[in-house]
Amino acid sequence: MKKIILMTMFYMLLLVATASAHTALMSCFDEGDGTITCEGGFSDGSSASGVKFHVAQKGQKILETKMNEYSEVNFKKPEGDYQAVFDAGEGHQVIVDGNDIVE
Repeated sequence: MKKIILMTMFYMLLLVATASAHTALMSCFDEGDGTITCEGGFSDGSSASGVKFHVAQKGQKILETKMNEYSEVNFKKPEGDYQAVFDAGEGHQVIVDGNDIVE
């Protein structure tokens, strides 16, 4: 019985460590040619290829796509205020305000 309890505790600790092993990261920059490039990834070095990405303006999605094979997305800079959103699922979302994106 003691062995089962110890093994259960070990697996629970392993699951907690695995679940919190990476944090979603994204940085965006203005290319200076009317486009924005955002690069995504995870703190453990994992690729963000295929991760959902969208651009929101006034609460509406104006662009929906996924990170490419290089964990990047490039889009035309919207007029006015907007947000770039990296969405890798619950607890793994990064939002960058357009006002914070500079050349």
